[in-house]
Amino acid sequence: MPKVKPSQDIQPLSTFRANAASLVQQVRETKRPLVLTQHGRSAAVELDVDEYEGMVEQIELLRDVRTAEYQLDSGEGIELETAEAQLRARLQP
Repeated sequence: MPKVKPSQDIQPLSTFRANAASLVQQVRETKRPLVLTQHGRSAAVELDVDEYEGMVEQIELLRDVRTAEYQLDSGEGIELETAEAQLRARLQP
């Protein structure tokens, strides 16, 4: 995901309300997130759909890796040869 450009990508909610279509188009074109502020504080982030989906996939993968590491540390892992044999047995009719 491209980095946020504060001069363009941080806008008050009132500006977003007045210019929603153009700011959504900006996010689509630049792929950069748009940070919306309310009363001078960050309130929401608008993301391009493809960028959002990519982030979700990365988070899911990282969670899977963390789970696998925990399982290995807990002694729940199996040897590669054993895993291959189990997969071959499942794939045979």
